[in-house]
Amino acid sequence: MASASLLLPLGSSFAVKLSNNYEISRGRPRRVPAKYLRLGLRAKASQSVGYGYEDNMALIKRRDVIGIGLAITVSASSPLIQSLNAKAAGLPPQEIPRLCDETCEKELENVPMITTESGLQYKDIKVGSGPTPPVGYQVAANYVAMVPSGQVFDSSLEKRQVYIFRVGSGQVVKGLDEGILSMKVGGKRRLYVPGSLAFPKGLTSAPGRPRVAANSPVIFDVSLEYIPGLDDEEEE
Repeated sequence: MASASLLLPLGSSFAVKLSNNYEISRGRPRRVPAKYLRLGLRAKASQSVGYGYEDNMALIKRRDVIGIGLAITVSASSPLIQSLNAKAAGLPPQEIPRLCDETCEKELENVPMITTESGLQYKDIKVGSGPTPPVGYQVAANYVAMVPSGQVFDSSLEKRQVYIFRVGSGQVVKGLDEGILSMKVGGKRRLYVPGSLAFPKGLTSAPGRPRVAANSPVIFDVSLEYIPGLDDEEEE
């Protein structure tokens, strides 16, 4: 930030030193040479005048310094400069964690698609070996939610916390509810959710993430981690 002295208006009563041997201060009036008046400088009879050509140049230089400083500050905060700084520092691009990596994507091409009566489609990435959740039970699941292009708009993996909800009770979108009800603990599945089973009012995502339009199809990669209530009963 520029110092306060650089922001004082012309004619201020505060003393301002422009050089080692020159000072502007309030005092007795002085006669201004005609060549200074031709430079557009004005004098007031009630206060001292010391703004000559040298002084004017000094003020211009100060203003230039302020302008350059502001330009550097704005430029340094711009996304382009920050991006260049990140590349110069050798920082790796941000990677979004997935439930299905590149190898998984290739394998899914050969997995048969299953379509339910509601229009939900899914492919099993991995069939689980645990129990299937009863309607109304709580389940703990991880998910990666995407638009059809594959761009992620929400993910429990980024939050580093499993998502716990009561399955079959309408706490999540219909397609996710239906898809998890037929899974087994330990399983992973890709759900192709049609717009009628997704977000009827759309969804506003976090900055930098795609927005989900109303009644548009979405994709969920989900893994059923465990069933809290059911696991407790089995342990007893």
